[in-house]
This record gives sequence, C-alpha cells and structure tokens, in this order.
Amino acid sequence: MKEKRTLMLPGPTPIPASARRAGADEIIGHREAECDELIEEVTEGLKYVFQTTNDVLILTCSGTGGLEASIANTLSEGDKVLSLCTGAFGERYATIAERYGVEVDRIDFEWGTAVDPEVVEEKLAAEDYEAILMTHNETSTGVINHPQPIGELAEKYNALLLVDAVSSLGGIELKTDEWGADVVVTSSQKALMTPPGLCLVSVSDKALAATEDSDLPAFYWDFNRAKDRYDRDSQTPSTPALSVLYVLREVLQEIKEEGLENVFNRHKVVAKAIREAMRAIGLEPFVDDEIASKTVSAIKLPEEVEFSALSSKLKEDYNVYVTGSKGHLKGKVFRIGHLGNVSRTDALSTVSAIEMVLKEEGYDVELGTGLEAAQKVFEEERK
Repeated sequence: MKEKRTLMLPGPTPIPASARRAGADEIIGHREAECDELIEEVTEGLKYVFQTTNDVLILTCSGTGGLEASIANTLSEGDKVLSLCTGAFGERYATIAERYGVEVDRIDFEWGTAVDPEVVEEKLAAEDYEAILMTHNETSTGVINHPQPIGELAEKYNALLLVDAVSSLGGIELKTDEWGADVVVTSSQKALMTPPGLCLVSVSDKALAATEDSDLPAFYWDFNRAKDRYDRDSQTPSTPALSVLYVLREVLQEIKEEGLENVFNRHKVVAKAIREAMRAIGLEPFVDDEIASKTVSAIKLPEEVEFSALSSKLKEDYNVYVTGSKGHLKGKVFRIGHLGNVSRTDALSTVSAIEMVLKEEGYDVELGTGLEAAQKVFEEERK
C-alpha cells in the first residue's frame, strides 16, 4: 500500500478536505450575480487575513504576477527604489523592478540573516527613494523580516513600502494597516491552503495615489482597472479562476472560525517542534530562532548525506516531500515547509521519515530522538 502523501513544501500546500470538495462545485457564469457574491465574500475574508481596510484586489496569476503588478502600478521608469535582499526571493523582487527600468539600490544582507532597520535608515537618510521593496518571509533561507520597523521608516522618509508576503500571509502575523505596508502581495497556494492560480494584493490609498503618476505599462496588472470593476459590480476585469475562488472562500471561512491568533500560534508550535526535532537528531537549523520563519525551516545537511538521496528516498519510501534551497545554499541546506493545512501528525511523520532515511544513508542517529523532541513540544503546548 502506498504511503499517504505528506506535502512539507513551502508551497503548494495541502488543501483541507472541505475546501477540496468546494472546488468541485459547478461552474457559474462569471458575470452573474452569484459570482458577484462569491467575489464579495472572498474579498471580505481576505481583508480579515490581511488585517486591512484597504482595497484587496484579486488577480488570476501566481504571486510573481502580483509582485510585477506592485512595480508596474506605483513606479515610473528611472524611479529609485531601495531593495532589501536577504535571499533568492528578495533578489527576484529587485530583478522585477530592474526589468521595468526602475533604478534599484540593493542592500544585500548575508543569507541567513534578517533585514537590519538601522542599515536601512542609513540609506534612506542619505538618498531619496520612491519605494522600499522587502520580502516578509524569505523562504530560500527560512528568515522572517519584520515589516513594522520598515513601515515606520517608509512613513518617516515618505517612501512606499511594497511587501512580498507570498509565503507568510495567513501563517505569520502581518498587520498591513498598522505597520504601514502600502502594497502587500500573497498567493493562494501557500498559507491560504488553496490551489495555485490566484494572487491577492492589498493596496493602500497612498499606493493608489502613486498610480496616477506611474508611467510604466500595465493592462492585465492595472490596479485601477481591477479596483474600478470591483467598485462597480463586485467583479474582476478579466475572467476569474472560479474553482480556485470556491476553495479560497471555504478556506477563509475556516480561518475566521479558527481565529487568526490561533492560526499564527499553530504555525509557531509546529515550527518549533520541527526545529527541536532536527536539533535532537544532530542537524543544525540554518538561522537563529529569533529570526526563524514560522512557515518553513531551513536545515543544514550533514556532509555525509546528499540532498538528492534524502529527497528521493523520502518520496519513494515514505511519500514525504521536502525541498532543497537555492543559490549558493543548493545542496547544503534542505527546507521543510509547515504552513497552511499541516498538522502535528504531518510533522511527526515527517520527522520519523527523515530519521529513517538519514540512518539508511549512514548518518549516526538513534531512531526516535527527533520524534521524542517534537512530541515534547506538542505535549508542553497542551498543558
């Protein structure tokens, strides 16, 4: 009998059973009243998760499309932006801006470290920037960059704050309005536990005002086109991904029932259990606990184990899916995703499978040590 698939990736993530069933509903006319109601429900549910009263726009694309839209709508060719890079996805955001002819000044923080607000302020005090680009959760390294202090700096120096929250929103606290984030981009297949296909973007009044001066080309990505159509009749300007919206509506209802604080705490506990388990096995997390992501853990590989062997045996023998890292960390670090619909049982079975494969690969581990460490974290949380 084949093992149950255990998807421990930074995305896509497992979808709750009730949400999967919702995705099988009949297709409706996307210009009919029942679609208006669907989009209204999803939009209001998203505002709860974004913790915002700003406009939230639904784009039919991946998160990368939303990042591109954040540049194309708010900036002009030759504008200067400050990009805070702590890994591969921060670098991608900067590259998108460069492709649009925006002048990008990168602060390259060492991979495995977080954004330092003092360094950011030094740059902002010395030069004028139209916007700051930051990645909330850098999945390539497993680092959280906190938007709140950067939002305060953006306000102080009159810059827009554009936030890549693709792998964080719905799993890690992000108070969009309170922390001064002007554009926040996420996608459906991460902590929102929905199939790929939707990008969700919150846009502040300040960001919408910036669209009036932007000279970059945008049609499909046009924020005003999306806002105007929603304001007029609760529609999207182009054909929406209806089945994905069905799933997302169900997921947002489940998140509201659980409560955001409970959702965030659940992610914190599972993250802690996995990190403690890896330490007990003898594997070192790539980043310090103080800046460690709550949705993905980056773990250093022991020298005697090849990632390709670890990954393939986890899949073939236990149907457990983890992933490697990027850039200069490729082959040196592997990543365990634990966001969205990932349970304590999923975490425990993943730890157990990793122990088994490491032992098969000749790594010196006593079976059950990591499992016991994870169990203790869950036991303490129940007290």
